[in-house]
Amino acid sequence: MRRKSSFTSLSAINITSLVDVMMCLLIIFMMTAPYIQGGVDVNLPEADTRTQVVREGPTISITENRQLYFKEDPVTMDEMTMRLAPFLPDKDTVPIYLRADEEIPYGFVLKVMAAVEKAGFVNLSLVAEPER
Repeated sequence: MRRKSSFTSLSAINITSLVDVMMCLLIIFMMTAPYIQGGVDVNLPEADTRTQVVREGPTISITENRQLYFKEDPVTMDEMTMRLAPFLPDKDTVPIYLRADEEIPYGFVLKVMAAVEKAGFVNLSLVAEPER
């Protein structure tokens, strides 16, 4: 026969310290996320626009010296259309965001917009800073 033990097994794990560490990491990530937004430094113009829900999509940036960037990589006009090729299956729904420096002439911005539309994309959005 078996003897009954006076000790009972403890099957619960104390996770208090794990939750504390997780909460600290969550706070750290929440505070640092706005500062680590990638992208090219562009002096965007200010405009009084409506706020809308932003969907994920590729970003094209134009700096003040007319340098094109696809996401964060410098590209030429031809390379930009080649980089847009993987997004062609969803060309009607995927948004393309265009960030142009406010000192860039309208004609150059229009050439970039025409290249994006010629590639087959119809959802092109211009990015601006909200007016103060």
